[in-house]
Amino acid sequence: MEVFRIQGSGPLVGEVQVSGAKNAALPIFAATLLTNEPCVIENVPDLSDLRFMAEILQSMGASVERLGPSSWKLQAHKIDPVAPYELVRRMRASICLMGPLVGRFKRVEISLPGGCVIGPRPIDLHLKGLQKMGCEITIEGGYLKLDGSNLQGTRLFLGGRHGSTVTGTANMLMAAVLSQGHTVIDSAACEPEITDLCRMLVKMGAKIEGIGSHELCIEGVSKLNGCKHSVLPDRIEAGTYILGTAMLGGDVRISGAVDRHLHSLLDKLDNIGVHTSVESNDIIRVTRNSDTLSPVDIITLPFPGFPTDLQAQMCSLMCVTPGLSILTERVYPHRFMHVPELQRMGADVAMEGASAIVKGVRHLSGAPVMASDLRASAALIMAGIAAKGETWVQRIYHLDRGYEEFDKKLCGLGAKVERLPDSEMPSSIIADD
Repeated sequence: MEVFRIQGSGPLVGEVQVSGAKNAALPIFAATLLTNEPCVIENVPDLSDLRFMAEILQSMGASVERLGPSSWKLQAHKIDPVAPYELVRRMRASICLMGPLVGRFKRVEISLPGGCVIGPRPIDLHLKGLQKMGCEITIEGGYLKLDGSNLQGTRLFLGGRHGSTVTGTANMLMAAVLSQGHTVIDSAACEPEITDLCRMLVKMGAKIEGIGSHELCIEGVSKLNGCKHSVLPDRIEAGTYILGTAMLGGDVRISGAVDRHLHSLLDKLDNIGVHTSVESNDIIRVTRNSDTLSPVDIITLPFPGFPTDLQAQMCSLMCVTPGLSILTERVYPHRFMHVPELQRMGADVAMEGASAIVKGVRHLSGAPVMASDLRASAALIMAGIAAKGETWVQRIYHLDRGYEEFDKKLCGLGAKVERLPDSEMPSSIIADD
């Protein structure tokens, strides 16, 4: 096990490169199951979640070859459509294997998945959609068993209590592209990661209209081909560096940041008093020279609203912003497990239902903290850099699921973040793991 030792440090300065988007790459890896031809996927981040997905595909019979640090060749020629528990349990996103497996092979056995504990994330909309397409579903021995021999195009509604389901949209897309007839997905998620998946599927020969909208129309085809596809940049990683610069001050150019994917964040930062500028199609410059920031109210919403995956990082920023801010979580209402850890560092945060009421303090103090999930990890690291003194962050394996070389990239901007074996952590502050 490893930990981070963080020394409070000054402003961030320099340039940082954003990696490919994990949340796009995972369903794209799954989509390679839709053809028996090879697919070359580029700009793939080197993350544990992607390696797990490659392991799952390989265990099912796919040929998996790593061509370079960010390039993979995948070919699903002879596949056993069973996703085993021992692998699936480690990553919730593996549920996106359902769609392509039932679409191409008309049957699938998949264990109910694991992943970050950020509150309930039911898959009822996934199953409801597949059932409406004619899929028979049973649960046996902890496995979902799906029979799609009568899979037909139909009209689906994927709106849920907290907005459209992103992974559910991906599953329905991948099931529909090889089904008979016409499928319309109403209230489809329109996140950039879904758009990226659609673009890859079209390269493979799928017929999809309405890409980027809340209504996707799919005309099923009999066969899909292999393709080469480059994963879009990670908007959440870009947003994390943007918020880090806002919190710590400085001048940072973020390469690979697509501004149209970050409008809600950039708008809020303008209100806060942080200057951002778009220098080209994929470079955003963030500058903060003033000590005075303004509080803000945030409500997380599905895209193009403020991303739930940036809520924890924004919470860290608001902890050192004078005044009273309110952060309301509408996507995952229980996603506030970072709050007790920030409180350990001196943050003044009160919870009321699905809202965090944050009163900015002059400074945070270094402390031992424990990451509960992927985005909480990033938020605590940012807080540690901004704090006075030394901060130890435990359970950083969560971070390695979604940020490629996060510590190295921050150090390149002037932060003092050191990755160490947990044996070097003072015994007096080690938490039970």
